[in-house]
Amino acid sequence: EVQLVESGGGLVQAGGSLRLSCVASGFSFDDYNIGWFRQAPGKEREGVSCIVNDGSTYYGDFVQGRFTISRDNAANTVTLQMNDLKAEDTAVYYCARGCTYYGRSLQTIKRLEVWGQGTLVTVSS
Repeated sequence: EVQLVESGGGLVQAGGSLRLSCVASGFSFDDYNIGWFRQAPGKEREGVSCIVNDGSTYYGDFVQGRFTISRDNAANTVTLQMNDLKAEDTAVYYCARGCTYYGRSLQTIKRLEVWGQGTLVTVSS
């Protein structure tokens, strides 16, 4: 079956760092763009980052140089290194297959999308 499994979330103080991991299975990983999205309570889901199968990367405007996405195709893994975390980064973070930019919005291509279960990131002030 097609699966994405996130890990690496937790509790961190403002200014600290976390490294999230997304491990994929059940499909040809290097054929697909993989992205990270997040959703905080009471807010809409927003795109964090997307990495294309050729290695090109895209980030939401709020990232402001603090996060880095990368992929290891041999390990079927995408990582999100998050530095200088802020309280407003608190959210459940999801990885997804099939990310793309539509206009200025980071979204998924509906025919390609597969979502992980999410991992919770909590940033304390």
